[in-house]
Amino acid sequence: MKNNVTPRNHELVMADEDLILSKTDLTGRMTYANEIFKKFAGYKEDELLNEQHSIVRHPDMPRAIFKILWDGIKTKREVYAYVKNLAKDGSYYWTFANVAPDLDLDGNIVSYFSVRRKPDRASLEKIETLYHEMLQAEKKVSRRDSIDASMAILNDYLKARNADYDSFIHEI
Repeated sequence: MKNNVTPRNHELVMADEDLILSKTDLTGRMTYANEIFKKFAGYKEDELLNEQHSIVRHPDMPRAIFKILWDGIKTKREVYAYVKNLAKDGSYYWTFANVAPDLDLDGNIVSYFSVRRKPDRASLEKIETLYHEMLQAEKKVSRRDSIDASMAILNDYLKARNADYDSFIHEI
């Protein structure tokens, strides 16, 4: 399914107790989505399963953040990130995502699992500013160079705060 959703300025806000859960295969195709995910995304289960998880990717998200996520989980680490998602009706919703590899008994990655919860509003204000700067850097260069341009903004931001990505994302 091609995502041709037009974003609109309408935020859906998660409740404190909401947990959005999903599971994907090794290529990012969804194999599970819980009811809260379907509610926020606005899709029925048959519209989500076997589709790329990027069906809910909001265009305001810097590509570099997804590179960080994929690089981390492919090396068997769990990764945290603030993620702005796009609902089927064009609304958006912010999450604080924990993405982790699912390993078999031999330590091989067999799938990926994500748990997303309501993000802290004060943290979001900082993240939105940073993501906007990263996205602007991506737009100034070719698609091929966009991740590097965006990562440079993030790395400068982290260096100025004497932090690495993991400590920053947990302390923000």
